[in-house]
Amino acid sequence: MKFTLHDQASAPEGSKPLLEKSVKAFGIIPNLHAIMAESPPVLEAYQTLHGLFQQSDFDANELTVIWQTINVEHVCHYCVAAHSGIAKSMTVDSAITDALRNRQTMPSSKLEVLHETTLELVRERGHLSEQALAKFFQAGYQHRHLLEIVLGISQKVLSNYINHLADTPIDKPFEKFVWNR
Repeated sequence: MKFTLHDQASAPEGSKPLLEKSVKAFGIIPNLHAIMAESPPVLEAYQTLHGLFQQSDFDANELTVIWQTINVEHVCHYCVAAHSGIAKSMTVDSAITDALRNRQTMPSSKLEVLHETTLELVRERGHLSEQALAKFFQAGYQHRHLLEIVLGISQKVLSNYINHLADTPIDKPFEKFVWNR
C-alpha cells in the first residue's frame, strides 16, 4: 500500500496551514508530516503532541532519551534517524544518542533510570513495577515526569506506527543518521 507524500499543492485544505507550520519549524516538510497530511486531524494531533512534549519538564537530553528509547523499541527506521538529527541540532551529547541507537547503557545513572522507566512503560503497556517506580523517584523524578513520559509515548506511537504502515522514506537531512536494528 503506497501512501502519498503530500506537499502544499496536493494536501487536503485542512492540512495546508499545518504543512506551513512544518516548514517554519523544520525548513522542509518532513516526509512523516507529508504522509500525515492525508488526514488533517492526524497531522494536527502529532504537531500538538510534539509541541506539548517539548514544553514538558524534561531537558534536551531527557527528551532524546524518551524519544529514542521508544523509537528503538518500536524499531522505527524513520524516527531513529530523524531524532538522531534532531538530537544533534539540540546539542545533545552524541554519547547519549549512540548509546540509545545501540541499546547500550546511558552515560549517567539518572538518564539510565529514565531510559529503563520509559522502556518498562512501553513494554508493559503503562504498567510500572514498584522497584522501577522507587528507582525513578530516587533519581529525582516526580509524578509529573511519569505523566510526561506517557505524553511522549503517545506522540511516538502515532509517528512510529504510521511510519511502519507507510514505510516513510527518510528525509535528505537525516539520511546520514540511518539506523538498522
